[in-house]
Amino acid sequence: MDEAQPLRVDEAPGPDVLVEIRGLCFRRGERVIFEDLDLDIRRGMVTAVMGPSGTGKTTLLQLITGQLHPEAGTIRVAGEDVGRLGRDGLYRLRRRMGMLFQSGALLTDLSVFDNVAYPLREHTKLSDSLVRKLVLLKLEAVGLRGARDLMPNELSGGMARRVALARAIALDPMMVLYDEPFTGQDPISMGMLMALIRQLNDASGLTSILVSHDVRETARIADHLYLIFEGRVVAQGTPDALANDRSPWVRQFLDGLPDGPVRFHYPAPPLAEDLFGGRG
Repeated sequence: MDEAQPLRVDEAPGPDVLVEIRGLCFRRGERVIFEDLDLDIRRGMVTAVMGPSGTGKTTLLQLITGQLHPEAGTIRVAGEDVGRLGRDGLYRLRRRMGMLFQSGALLTDLSVFDNVAYPLREHTKLSDSLVRKLVLLKLEAVGLRGARDLMPNELSGGMARRVALARAIALDPMMVLYDEPFTGQDPISMGMLMALIRQLNDASGLTSILVSHDVRETARIADHLYLIFEGRVVAQGTPDALANDRSPWVRQFLDGLPDGPVRFHYPAPPLAEDLFGGRG
């Protein structure tokens, strides 16, 4: 099949760019995850990174937060080169980021209140009274102030994801990263999460990075979309622009076509050769 042509970001980033990625290369063993990837995340926007399963969307979040290190290229967050930061600098930068994990990752032995209070207690010296007020405000923002005394095993999947979101914004971060936030959610919970992501981004002046393969839901709340395949950006633009993009790469993914540039069959020898090749 024809190779996808990467989209380049030629212009120097302006002050509205919070995350600047240039020439990013990363491998897992012999498998290329990213190859010369360019990508910008602009301040105040909900930016979605989409692509088929296994294209490295979660890996990209781990690279941005410094959990993984690229083989080549640079990742700058708020002007800081993540790859050059020492341990203290990296931890300081991470405190300015909120993360909503795909599983929610609530601490099962702590109540809803204590889960949201955890980052405040770990990273600040605020009084108990002020921590209480901040936790209640964050829970109010996600509609769960009344659930503060519940334990994680008493929550529905949608409620657990919202508690995790309250925890992600507890330290008033400049940016929130969402790892497949809609996975496993029923339509009502999904609608609530979509509204919360958009409302929190706008009301709090956040920058949001959302990785997902849920096309319709993501397109409804994103300002800008990146479509990644085979380690490169193959399309980018507003949801309306990509909806009108006739590229076979874009159409197969957005329309859910079973075959196209992303082949249904994993590379293999001809079936007849596999079936009968060993016979005399």
